[in-house]
Amino acid sequence: MHLKEKIINEIKKIYDPEIPVNIYELGLIYDINVEKDNMVKIKMTLTTPNCPVAESLPKEVKDSVKEIKEVKDVDLELVWDPPWDKSMMSEAAKLELNL
Repeated sequence: MHLKEKIINEIKKIYDPEIPVNIYELGLIYDINVEKDNMVKIKMTLTTPNCPVAESLPKEVKDSVKEIKEVKDVDLELVWDPPWDKSMMSEAAKLELNL
């Protein structure tokens, strides 16, 4: 399994506190980039800028990805552009939420 797949599997264990779908299927992870030295760069957003987990969710993502033994370090960037909307959710997430 490639490191990127392992990272995605870890991220899929993290759920948005308000929506019963993991943050990867919700489309909150915009980019995962594994560099040569296994330095991982992640761009993510939240469903809203005033999301109650604005501080804890990115930290949870960073900490869980850091636990993968091949990962040297994680650089997580919280971005608001493009703003998240329901169209970014996977088909599985939309089915789960009956959208």
